[in-house]
Amino acid sequence: MGDDRAILRENWDGRIPVCFSLAEDEIEQEKPENVFAHVPRQSYFPLVTEKVSKYFSQHVDKEKEFPESELLHCPGREAVESVFMSTVKEADALKHRSSIINSMQKKDHKNMFDQFWPINKKLMENTDEESIKYIPFRIYQSETGFIQKLFRPFSEEGQEHTLDDLIKHVLPDLDEDGNKRVLIQGIEVPGETPILWLSEHLSYPDNFLHICVVNQPSMTISDHW
Repeated sequence: MGDDRAILRENWDGRIPVCFSLAEDEIEQEKPENVFAHVPRQSYFPLVTEKVSKYFSQHVDKEKEFPESELLHCPGREAVESVFMSTVKEADALKHRSSIINSMQKKDHKNMFDQFWPINKKLMENTDEESIKYIPFRIYQSETGFIQKLFRPFSEEGQEHTLDDLIKHVLPDLDEDGNKRVLIQGIEVPGETPILWLSEHLSYPDNFLHICVVNQPSMTISDHW
């Protein structure tokens, strides 16, 4: 159990080095220097880029319209919180039929951004009284939108379902020749890992497992040496 907590903490406390640069066609005069940041991996860009946006705003063409057809425009923190809470509620509907989220006070909903751990602990409960009914997950592939289906953590016989079971349930025609990789939190997870364990330890802040199915990198000559 101690090792499990260490894995959970390492995942949540991790940071990702990010380089922000202004697109060439956005520059009005002199090109500004790139901005480097060590961003918490369990966060959202609109929450960490306020200073970056202010810095770049001094160098962009103010007349140019936002590319609405290419990007979703985020007006600010309130929009992020709204989408976040909507997804958390959906996750609890799947796990506990909304019993946890409905028992919480409105202030708890508001405090999830600032006091995340104590509140999220309730949402991740898996006890006899509040057992997890379905695993909140979304699977992403480059050629399609995300896929989301109902999937229980245990079979009717009481056997733990694994990541492989989930993938076969959702993507029965997926290549079995080793050309695909399954990533969660950027990690290639062994297929025999119990899906309930993954939900408890590698879910994102919105309580969903976001699973990416990607192509294996092409083999090059240098890979043989």
